[in-house]
Amino acid sequence: MAKRIHPNPNGPAFPSREQVLAFIAGSSEKVGKREIAQAFGIKGAAKIELKRLLKEIEEDGEVEGGRGGLTPAGRLPPVVLADITGRDRDGEFVAMPAEWDHAKGPPPKIRVEIPRGGRKPGRPAPGIGDRALLRVEQEEGDRGRYAGRIVKVIGKNKADVIGVYRTGRDGGRIVPVEKRAQGREIAIPAGEEGTARDGDLVSVTLTRETRFGLPQGRVRERLGSLGSEKAVSLIALHLHHIPHVFAADTLAEADAVKAAGLKGREDWRDRPLLTIDPPDAKDHDDAVMAVPDDDPDNPQGFVVTVAIADVAAYVRAGTALDREALMRGNSVYFPDRVVPMLPERISNDLCSLRQGEDRPALAVRMVIGADGVKRRHTFHRVMMRSTAKLAYAQAQAAIDGHPDDTTAPLVETALRPLWGAYAALVKAREARGPLALDLPERKVLLTADGAVDRVVVPARLDAHRLIEEFMILANVAAAETLEQARQPLIYRVHDEPALEKMRALGEVLASIGIKLPKEGALRPALFNRILGLVAETEHALFINEVVLRSQAQAVYASQNLGHFGLNLRRYAHFTSPIRRYADLIVHRALITACRLGSDGLSSDVTIGALDRIGEQISAAERRAMAAERETIDRLIAHHLADKVGATFTGRISGVTRSGLFIKLDDTGADGFVPISTLGADYYRHDESRHALVGERSGETHRLGDPVEVRLVEAAAVAGALRFELLSEGRAREDKRATAPGSRPVRRAGVPGRPAGIRNTGSRHRGSRR
Repeated sequence: MAKRIHPNPNGPAFPSREQVLAFIAGSSEKVGKREIAQAFGIKGAAKIELKRLLKEIEEDGEVEGGRGGLTPAGRLPPVVLADITGRDRDGEFVAMPAEWDHAKGPPPKIRVEIPRGGRKPGRPAPGIGDRALLRVEQEEGDRGRYAGRIVKVIGKNKADVIGVYRTGRDGGRIVPVEKRAQGREIAIPAGEEGTARDGDLVSVTLTRETRFGLPQGRVRERLGSLGSEKAVSLIALHLHHIPHVFAADTLAEADAVKAAGLKGREDWRDRPLLTIDPPDAKDHDDAVMAVPDDDPDNPQGFVVTVAIADVAAYVRAGTALDREALMRGNSVYFPDRVVPMLPERISNDLCSLRQGEDRPALAVRMVIGADGVKRRHTFHRVMMRSTAKLAYAQAQAAIDGHPDDTTAPLVETALRPLWGAYAALVKAREARGPLALDLPERKVLLTADGAVDRVVVPARLDAHRLIEEFMILANVAAAETLEQARQPLIYRVHDEPALEKMRALGEVLASIGIKLPKEGALRPALFNRILGLVAETEHALFINEVVLRSQAQAVYASQNLGHFGLNLRRYAHFTSPIRRYADLIVHRALITACRLGSDGLSSDVTIGALDRIGEQISAAERRAMAAERETIDRLIAHHLADKVGATFTGRISGVTRSGLFIKLDDTGADGFVPISTLGADYYRHDESRHALVGERSGETHRLGDPVEVRLVEAAAVAGALRFELLSEGRAREDKRATAPGSRPVRRAGVPGRPAGIRNTGSRHRGSRR
């Protein structure tokens, strides 16, 4: 223990050790000897005593020194360099200091405050993965948490690198999991590996980068073990900062929820509502029924009912459950796991419409004519009891004349009326003319130990289309009701394609002899005519993909822009509140608009607040789509790792100055053919024709061409595949070999020389309706 300094008899009372510590702790800035001397009036020789006192306090570990002065031990300095690592349950950014001594315990969390007016013009908006300079203050009542204001965003996506740790003789190395970082390993000096073991997924902070040799880093956090393929989705969870562990108060709140009763609800338990889902579904959030309409003014019409689990009855605004649901935004579906938006107590139990069990629901009753056009609708808060749990194929087999013991009693009473209503809705759909893309949806099937068994294209049945049409009709009804009540809501909007994307589409179509009209209104019918022209031709698949790429991304917003793809003037998501936060907002809005209870959307929720929620959950949806896609890429790359040298058929799915992207026919896997391996020629990237063209030979490799490739390398961790092209390109198509405006591309290496794995791109998925 440091000795006590006695007061100075020749001047002002010398401060005690406790007074000095209290002064340092109470300062919002770092303080040094000068500031302390000024505060206590210490002059002359007494400054020597002060210097000695400060040294002893620092040696005792009660304060920490550094550039700029002293701070209490374990406390962050007033200005700190930090990495934005995620969001909290209120949706606010959370950061951690970029430099931290882990011997002191876990690094403190900093809640990043964004000014209400938004970011200043000319300054980049902060995001997850960014490094920023923060001015921080300790939050009252919690010594381990801080609030911080951004002084400056230092670098976009400059935070930690995520990779797999591999042990070595003098430390280890990190194999990054991102495709763009392939080939750029990071050296981990001995002693900087922390608790990481060989094969662990870790987060690494770069400590040194040089022009020559490997960059060096320090393991900041061990994220988990990648000892089996079942852990592949763990990579995407951490890479995309997807929250996957529920907070203790969220789980406690879910466990304490009691089942809703009949009070305040209509009793619909005797109605033949049933669920139709995939065979492996664990939650059942929608039930359907249809009956012929007995109204003589609506001949051959139907009354269609869609009942949706009443999640709003259990997840109240402002609760821990609600905050975490907003932070997650949606459920994320991987081949090996589901990361739910809500705890299982809610999603798989209280809000799962189980057969034979009473469940609260928000239902819409819709009257449609023989032409499938909706005449009217009403919303109801009910208690229901599902009469049957059916799988798509099971329901389809029954209606096709092959019922089983479960479906046989339902064919005439429940299934035929459903299919009759569906037939009417098909007429309305055809008259409306939504975008009619025809693209196979592949599904990865796993073995019991999590390895890829096979990749299949599930059959698209009328049972799937029936549920889809019923859900679309219910979503439209929700949007109409809320608009009529002038109730703020979150729409699902899908804008028309951008002009530059239409120009690019026109260039692709011109390369196969199809002219895209330059005038006239932009409607889905235009794209459908194009798709009809290429149907049953060799161009069908890739033109469908190019049309899909030309479309805008569907998003959530408080302002209505319509839904271009569905060709609808208004649309909102109502049918899946278990897995989408947007639907939960719409449920609350309907409860308020239809006066169905006191747990609806508060009048305090402004359009601006809904806009911010829309932006946040739209970003969460894009995050989920990227994570799901990348996990499938990694699983398939792992599956193909022992097939290096094998040949596959596929199509050219992308053309760049660096080479060709290839999509395999059997698995749908994406890989890359580097331009350095195409042969002893120089290639030009003809952007207008989406082709690489040999300068001397005129040999052309064009988007959509069928090819045969050999697998050269499979990087399972990154989900990257590299191919060698075995097929010959198209012969010279004209004397020029290239089109005006094409750019020369010199081969990056000698023929046959392996190139590093490039970014294999992404499967361009369309908007989730």
